[in-house]
Amino acid sequence: MTRNDAAEWSLDGSDGDLLIHTDVAGPAAAMGHRLTLAMRNWRATTRWDANEPVAAELAVEVGSLHVVRGEGGVTPLSAPEKILVRSNALRSLDAKRYPRITFVTNDIEKTDTGYRLTGTLTIQDTSRAQVVDLRTDDQGGNWWLSSETTVRQTEFGIKPYSQLLGSLKVADDVVVAFGAKRAKNS
Repeated sequence: MTRNDAAEWSLDGSDGDLLIHTDVAGPAAAMGHRLTLAMRNWRATTRWDANEPVAAELAVEVGSLHVVRGEGGVTPLSAPEKILVRSNALRSLDAKRYPRITFVTNDIEKTDTGYRLTGTLTIQDTSRAQVVDLRTDDQGGNWWLSSETTVRQTEFGIKPYSQLLGSLKVADDVVVAFGAKRAKNS
């Protein structure tokens, strides 16, 4: 992957998707919905030296969380339930107190399929090491960038949402999926 003459690339929610996929856990898991949540307001910036990325940062506005869909469960996820899910998720993330999630890396290693980014993920007031394998696909006039990374909520002090005395809860591990298009000449 080579860049144009810009020393920095920026991508945001208009360039692609940042999705969170949840699962359900507990004895009553069959009653719950596996959720797809979109973080609509995010910005990724990559700094370049010659033709190699040397630093990257992702900032996500927690309040931009949107419930895309729920799969499974006893009944389909209704519009009012989506509002409740969003409210519960924002409460779990303590969005008023911690309005931003960040991932910052200065360690970028080229791989066969793209790049391995090793950096610091900060959610709420907890920072932990995180590795993200970013795939880069040449689509002619564009680059397609994508990744999937598992994040364990409790490692960041987040108590996964639960109900029915804990017999139905959001699984601790969530999958963060990223996909964006970058024009080669922009």
